[in-house]
Amino acid sequence: MDLRNLFSKISFDNKNKEQATKKDAPSHWIKCPSCSALMFYKEVEVQENVCPKCSFHLRVGANRRIEILADENSFVEFDGNLKPNDPLKFVDKASYKKRVEEGVSKTGRPSSAISGECTINGIPVQLVVFDFAFMGGSLGSVEGEKIVRAVNRAIKKNQGVIIVSASGGARMQESTFALMQMAKTSAALKKLDSHNLPYISILTDPTMGGVSASFAFLGDIIIAEPGALIGFAGQRVIKQTIGADLPEGFQRAEFLLEKGSIDMVVNRREMKKTLSDLLTIFKDDSIKEEQIS
Repeated sequence: MDLRNLFSKISFDNKNKEQATKKDAPSHWIKCPSCSALMFYKEVEVQENVCPKCSFHLRVGANRRIEILADENSFVEFDGNLKPNDPLKFVDKASYKKRVEEGVSKTGRPSSAISGECTINGIPVQLVVFDFAFMGGSLGSVEGEKIVRAVNRAIKKNQGVIIVSASGGARMQESTFALMQMAKTSAALKKLDSHNLPYISILTDPTMGGVSASFAFLGDIIIAEPGALIGFAGQRVIKQTIGADLPEGFQRAEFLLEKGSIDMVVNRREMKKTLSDLLTIFKDDSIKEEQIS
């Protein structure tokens, strides 16, 4: 048998076969930014997106955050139809309108915040969650309005408010309109306080700028996730301004807890139980005050 003739009849047409590129190929593995451990994505999801090797808290989106905190199928969104306008016709490298469209394509929402009502271990509460994927979780007119409406619903229904922050600060494309949300949300939370209703603020990585300078630090209880970056200006800006070296990790959650700026640092896997315990305590104290009065 002539082997040359036999193999000549076999076609090895690999050139025409479409090869999956590295970009198109799905990644089922996650590398921890802290310990560099390589983990299967399902292993990380089961741990609430916390590294099972070193407990590093990976960032999560707003939808996943709601799944972690709220009881199953209990979350009802409000004000999802609110959309930002462009009063200043702002343009930098891209127009504000274009940046909003990019945010919508990433998250499926026209806002960096989701607000609604849910139960946490059976306790009803108003919940507002920021998503860093939408324009860096920036605070604009829509986000401020959602917080105020959540507070108003809480007062009407005699519930507490929880805000989960993940933000770079006020949205520069809205200029003063965004800055005014700092005062607007602060006034609303003062109103909540006058009705003796609790507000719990959760600071996640990162919580910076105008958000940290307003509602994020006005909570009756301020909780941070481990390792979260929290502050107003960036470390480099502060160092250049004061002309001195800064303590290592001075804008991290653990440092702020040590200095008394926040109340608790809570692992994400324990956050839901911690919140329900705190809400129960606030509710019991409120009942006792009503009985005394």
